[in-house]
Amino acid sequence: MLSLQHISKYFMAGGTKNIVLNNISLEVEEGEFISIMGPSGSGKSTLLNIIGMLDEPSEGYHYFMEQAVHQLKEKQRSALYKKYIGFVFQAYHLIDELTVYENIETPLIYQDYKSGERKAMVADILDRFQIVGKKDLFPAQLSGGQQQLVGIARALIAKPRLLLADEPTGNLNSRQGEEIMELFKKLNKEDGVTIIQVTHSEKNATYGSRIINLLDGKIESSIKL
Repeated sequence: MLSLQHISKYFMAGGTKNIVLNNISLEVEEGEFISIMGPSGSGKSTLLNIIGMLDEPSEGYHYFMEQAVHQLKEKQRSALYKKYIGFVFQAYHLIDELTVYENIETPLIYQDYKSGERKAMVADILDRFQIVGKKDLFPAQLSGGQQQLVGIARALIAKPRLLLADEPTGNLNSRQGEEIMELFKKLNKEDGVTIIQVTHSEKNATYGSRIINLLDGKIESSIKL
């Protein structure tokens, strides 16, 4: 599904090269659930953003769904990302002026789904996530856990093959965090969604089938669970 070969990311600052990722190679099979761990500044979020095509590497080769991402134009990358990838952020990233229903519907509008299709898909996911009663509320009227549920529902609405999650439980209490992780596990096992999460939590990491530890921009270890 995904192959990163010799990926590096660096920035030039006053003639000094600041290396964020250093020669990373990684293969991800469809159906895996991978947890990326490491101290702050080890390159975890940068790696996730490169995988999700929100950022470009300085060097290396990136293949996704048998396409050479490093050779694609921005518009082609964007189309590939929208078709196959869902992103869940720590800070929810919901649109404050839109209701729960409208937030979840937004990705479908960008993908040119017809109105009737959108209605059916949103109704289905509201029901599945048991948030039908919240559909007309605005993000500010929801708890942190509810906002994160809406964020995940939005990420999944277009049925992505790959779900990327950056500290998805970072702003939640332990019970809410556990519910989100159980949901991820279910999505992975029952729906076959490939998941790559960045996490500081040892407990959350063990929900995955493989833990990758980063240190100073390099893969220090890859452990199968």
